[in-house]
Amino acid sequence: MIAVVYSGSRTAFWKLTQNGQVVAHCNTTGINPCFVDAKTILQILNKKVVLVNNAENIKKIYFFAAGASSADRKEELSNTLSSFFKFSKVIVENDLFGAAKAACFDKTGIVGMLGSGANCAYFDGKKPINNNFGLGYILGDEGSSNYFGKVLLKDFLSKKLPKDLESKFITNYNLDRPQILERIYNKPQANIFLTSFFDFFTQNSKHEYIIKLIDEGFEKYFETYVLPMVSKYGNEEIHFVGKVAAELEDRLLLTAKKYNLEIKTIIKEPILNLLKHYIN
Repeated sequence: MIAVVYSGSRTAFWKLTQNGQVVAHCNTTGINPCFVDAKTILQILNKKVVLVNNAENIKKIYFFAAGASSADRKEELSNTLSSFFKFSKVIVENDLFGAAKAACFDKTGIVGMLGSGANCAYFDGKKPINNNFGLGYILGDEGSSNYFGKVLLKDFLSKKLPKDLESKFITNYNLDRPQILERIYNKPQANIFLTSFFDFFTQNSKHEYIIKLIDEGFEKYFETYVLPMVSKYGNEEIHFVGKVAAELEDRLLLTAKKYNLEIKTIIKEPILNLLKHYIN
């Protein structure tokens, strides 16, 4: 049995296969080694009956995780997973590698990632080429659900939201200023808290104010991430992966057009393409 896993900071998608067929699947809380320790990871795994029941049957795991960007992080996560899946060979790569593989397979291309976080890289057919874009949810992640959560909360707390949106926000979330600041500055996993507000953007995606925030976020994303890649690798096809890219596809395509760029593909769930690749 083989397991293929793609994990952002918020959600991890698991597919278990045998003889080329998916035999089980589940979602867990995101497993990002920058934010969750070994004890927490094991608690997450033990809560899923599917994983507990199949732990001894899985012989190989391909695990693509946000935050697994250094050799030390990869080794830590691999060791933790190996302690749970005792008979499995564990291969850990970062989520950008998984996104690039899902979008390009073995071809070259520029791959943008817009989910809970943001990144972009040139994929040479084997691996993403290192870049300086991955600054995390505090310094970077422009255009991601983390970013949009920050913008929305800041405008809410600054009384900049239009009255109709402010009313919807209060009804949906029932949060006041002290609660928001407490969650961000004094509670763990503030990044997950920020991503939780992305649904507000999709639910109100036709509102003029929300459109403005989305377009500004995507413009920052293109100027920070995509244009440097295009400048360096000009003739490559451009692909996007992630929930934000897929659910705000119309605004993303319009932003690309503004910069005279064409997006070849947009993939919401890279786990499906990764599954095809590693099954074969």
